[in-house]
Amino acid sequence: MNTERNVNHILLVGEAMEEPTFSHASHGEDFFLVPVQSLRLSGAGDLLNVLLPRTLLEQCPVRAGERVRLEGEVRSYNNRSGVGHKLVITLLARSVAWDATGVDDNRVTLAGALCRRAVYRRTPLGREIADVMLAVNRRYGRADYLPCIAWGSIAQKCSQLEVGTLLRLGGRLQSRTYTKVTEEGPVQRTAYEVSIMTLALGE
Repeated sequence: MNTERNVNHILLVGEAMEEPTFSHASHGEDFFLVPVQSLRLSGAGDLLNVLLPRTLLEQCPVRAGERVRLEGEVRSYNNRSGVGHKLVITLLARSVAWDATGVDDNRVTLAGALCRRAVYRRTPLGREIADVMLAVNRRYGRADYLPCIAWGSIAQKCSQLEVGTLLRLGGRLQSRTYTKVTEEGPVQRTAYEVSIMTLALGE
């Protein structure tokens, strides 16, 4: 088992839904945004925003409708524009290749610290659920704050953990749409979270 205190890795296989569009430049590198859809076993699709450096796109050009295999990290940043979510979640690609398998995949491995108490509740149908926020440090001092969701016995376990507890978890990065009521009326928004499938306490 990997014993690092901070681990952030995602494997995503799916279909590029649009052409890459310029997002921003950072540290002399241009980054492009590509929405990629990966299907669950149920047939529901998760539409995830992928950031690709120009150097990767030059090695493996991505076009709408093509299947791709990506590996990288789940990243977060604070949106200070006042529009949409305050916490924005993306996948930062470290490698990209065309996919020939035809099998969608979405696997996340994270290790970090619980940065606030889990919010535990039951759904109207009685299912146990817990909202978890995990802080995963980057190599150069910043951290990614990643929303996660747990169900059943894993939700129970999360509800008993103290802030600062080191966790290692596996799951998938999911998207879900919901309606937010604003002063201008109802607005459709999309939330991103890691659905926890395995959970272990760190050292």
